Amino acid sequence: MMRVVVITDTPFRSGEAEAIRRLLESGAAWRVHLRKPGCAEADMRRLVEALPKGLWPRLSLHDCRHLAAEYGCGVHLTARGGPVCGYSKCAPLSVSCHSLAELAAHPEADYMFLSPVYDSISKPGYKSAFSPAAVAGSTGRRVFALGGVTPERLPELRAAGFGGAALLGCVWGAGSPGIESIIQQICYNS
Repeated sequence: MMRVVVITDTPFRSGEAEAIRRLLESGAAWRVHLRKPGCAEADMRRLVEALPKGLWPRLSLHDCRHLAAEYGCGVHLTARGGPVCGYSKCAPLSVSCHSLAELAAHPEADYMFLSPVYDSISKPGYKSAFSPAAVAGSTGRRVFALGGVTPERLPELRAAGFGGAALLGCVWGAGSPGIESIIQQICYNS
């Protein structure tokens, strides 16, 4: 079974905590990354605390990363974030990469996103830089495909050797079919 990460959309949404809870409790998502650039610490705390405490270790913070140790969350390194302070290596560390060479530069990461594998759904104009076939055999279990990933593409990514995949636009986009449908599609295809 392929490990699936769901990344939240930038704006906070009504019902978001419930959707995250369903994704994690159903097993459709292995982890959920909370990506809220520029958000206030109080807003990030509100989102994390709206979830059952038992799910906090399955979250990773892109923003307000200093809260990771307090909540027992993972940390995701991004270009906009500074150094990680107070982070415990007990939780997973992930990083975004945009070239095969960058993957080798992060031996400390538990897993890495390689993007964009397909044309992005959430960032119009962000075109594919890698095809699954082109990277087949050079990724490994720690490399997760990101960018334009939909549940239907999970079998192709698994066959290319990706250890997992990250979904964003197909989950939170205006045209997304709803959280229950996404959960069913992920479970069927992973």
